[in-house]
Amino acid sequence: MTAARRWLTVAGSVAVVLVLDQLSKRWAVDRLKGQVPIDVVWTLRLNYAENTGMAFSKGSGSGRFIALVVVAIVVVLLVVARRMTSRLQLVLVGVVIGGALGNLLDRIFRAGSGFLTGGVVDFIDVQWWPIFNVADAAVVVGGIALALTGLGAPDDPASDGPDAGPDEPDGPSTNAEVVDEMTAPAPDEPPG
Repeated sequence: MTAARRWLTVAGSVAVVLVLDQLSKRWAVDRLKGQVPIDVVWTLRLNYAENTGMAFSKGSGSGRFIALVVVAIVVVLLVVARRMTSRLQLVLVGVVIGGALGNLLDRIFRAGSGFLTGGVVDFIDVQWWPIFNVADAAVVVGGIALALTGLGAPDDPASDGPDAGPDEPDGPSTNAEVVDEMTAPAPDEPPG
């Protein structure tokens, strides 16, 4: 996969999540703020809330610290993405970054008492879990999926199509191959 295609994949995922997140938050501010929660189905309801803290409304007023953590996570994900060739992993990196940036935008543009002090708009309320938003869901689901797909694990270029890269990896691609390589006799050493 070319570098341009890699970054286009990440950027496209970021853009989709950001647009969905910001449009849904705009709708929540317009339709839910100051209103009675809307029951949807079972325990799911739409209920406007603002969160100036971090996950689960902990650390209220720590927006500046949270912003630094978000920027650090985004930078780490971008560095990790430079080595990825799996389209799925690149999409998931973009989903996590998009979610992180969606909430960071709230902290920047909804700030009332200083830079990065704004509240994040939350509105999805299942009543047995803290209220969340599209960005939160993207970070959590994308992060879990990224972990399950093997963040940092060697990629299989053949799985990404004919233009993905060479057929043979440069080095061992599985743990068994690493062990075999480590326990194999040196080229000038007799086996045994």
